[in-house]
Amino acid sequence: MGFDGLNMSLGNLSLLSNAQSRCITAENPTGGIGAGGRAKKGFAEKQASELGQGWKVNPAITIAPKETVVIADIQEMGNIQSIWMTGLISRDLIIRIYWDNQEHPSVEVPFPDFFASGYIDNTDMLLGGEFDPLVSIPVAVNPSNAFNCFWSMPFKERCYFTIENRSDIDRVLYYQINYQLTRIPEKCAYFHASFRRSNPVKKNEVHTIIDNIEGEGHYVGTAMSVGLNGAGGWWGEGEVKFFIDKDDEFPTICGTGLEDYFLGAFNWETNKGYTMYNSPYGGFHKYEAPDGLYKIQPRFSLYRWHIQDPIRFKGKLKVTVQDLGWKNFNTKQFDNVEERKYLMRQDDIATVAFWYQTLPSIQLKALPNKEGLSIQ
Repeated sequence: MGFDGLNMSLGNLSLLSNAQSRCITAENPTGGIGAGGRAKKGFAEKQASELGQGWKVNPAITIAPKETVVIADIQEMGNIQSIWMTGLISRDLIIRIYWDNQEHPSVEVPFPDFFASGYIDNTDMLLGGEFDPLVSIPVAVNPSNAFNCFWSMPFKERCYFTIENRSDIDRVLYYQINYQLTRIPEKCAYFHASFRRSNPVKKNEVHTIIDNIEGEGHYVGTAMSVGLNGAGGWWGEGEVKFFIDKDDEFPTICGTGLEDYFLGAFNWETNKGYTMYNSPYGGFHKYEAPDGLYKIQPRFSLYRWHIQDPIRFKGKLKVTVQDLGWKNFNTKQFDNVEERKYLMRQDDIATVAFWYQTLPSIQLKALPNKEGLSIQ
């Protein structure tokens, strides 16, 4: 049958394939053959007025308040290979992706959280401002707030991709979706992503990262944004738990602590205090400390990709994390374990679960309203 062009690596980069390369941008919204750069009017028509057609006439789009735009509608067999986006970004922009004519989306996530960067809000400025790099295998955020992902997203009949603007202002969006038309194996699962937020985590409860997954598949990643609600001290003792298939009260996979799950250790603390890092499969890439004026809530952004160690399930999956710290914790007590007790916290935890599964899938839990998504 020949090489289908899927699962690219340095080891197979030399192989020829019958796969056909395509790309959707504002300059070629259909991805059609020879259909790029034909606009005579568009986002930059004034800037291109002395040059004319073919000279960057429509490099971006404007999404009006309360408008939902279709970014891609591909009605053939293939797979998304990479996505690049930038513009005026906040949680008021909602990404949704539908596979193979399923009525409800398999991906429904606020824009920055989809790229593991929940605290990015650059609606006040297009250039400059704060920036925190994210460097990993499937997701990268590069200067200046260029959002990239390389998740493989196969589909057999259709990819329908929309972005909703829930805000009261116009949003500028630049985008490029690289995909290929190719044969998709029968046993290929479909990419899913779902956002959850507990603000605050309810007393004596845990934060649910995902539940109600039904079907066969594998869990491939977690993005997390945490804002500390009042209580100081160390906050990351909580265990991440995976309840697989017939698990009930107790999980099959139970971690040892939040920083451990994100591939760090011992509070991410060095002689410089919190120490941020990016690695291929896990990272702590953002820390905002209180400044005594407006930033009164410490904030953290984290990611963990299960690429080498996906969590397999045959019928069901639920994932939770405890919001747990220490009572009366300070550095002098760090080695005195007998004197310390756990503290159940009530922080602001927002997560995105990423997984692949068979269709049909259960409808995702509805997103919070505008207030429920807002950054404190």
